[in-house]
Amino acid sequence: MLDYLFIFILALNLLVGILLGMSSIGGFLLPLIYVGFLQLPLRESLALSFLSFAIAGIIGSYTYWKSKNIDMKLAIIISIGSIPGAFLGVQLNVMTPDHIATLILYIFVLISGVSLLFNGKNDQGSTSTTNILEKKWFVLLLGFTTATICALSGAGGPILLVPLLTKLGLSIRVTVGVCLFNSVVIALPSMLGYFQYANMETLTPLIVASAIGQLAGILTGSYLSNKAELNQLRFFITWFTILTATYMIITLFI
Repeated sequence: MLDYLFIFILALNLLVGILLGMSSIGGFLLPLIYVGFLQLPLRESLALSFLSFAIAGIIGSYTYWKSKNIDMKLAIIISIGSIPGAFLGVQLNVMTPDHIATLILYIFVLISGVSLLFNGKNDQGSTSTTNILEKKWFVLLLGFTTATICALSGAGGPILLVPLLTKLGLSIRVTVGVCLFNSVVIALPSMLGYFQYANMETLTPLIVASAIGQLAGILTGSYLSNKAELNQLRFFITWFTILTATYMIITLFI
């Protein structure tokens, strides 16, 4: 059974990594599949998911930093607020009954899919930020709130921050860079928090599979990104997410 899971999780992370490398979306599918289809324990699923989010975020944020598409000041202030938010989110999840926490995960993934549906054609962003992003207290609160929700739900970080920051006037390219950096800051404490509630003896091979698959997938997806039809890819990810999350929510009540 463990060999089967190793191969499946390796392949799954490879596929999702390719999607991330090509389109920067799709990471939230991991906890959905782990919990909904593989029936892995919730906290182990979230630990593996945040490990993958961390790897994707490190590679992505480095790429955006190298191309000078990260507002590091904004990213750092948001991330300072995100650190306690991530720890709080993990604790809230642990205190929540499994069936409720699973429902929260499915609902948040559904919201992520719907968000892609309505924001997919509005990716241009603006060229200047609004005054509210110059207020440190607001940026810290934004980082704290989004990190808490992301760590609690387990569905990742950029899917919340990207539409919020673009609505506040940040250009889409800088927004993605900031959110990738922030996703690492959310993922690391969340991953460590959930690993405390996991069976590390059985989870260690799956950690290796996740890391190898995600790394190989992102590098492959980045190479293929200029050869893919991104609108069609986004369309597929959006509707697969919406339909799958809806189905999983329904099954919880049957």
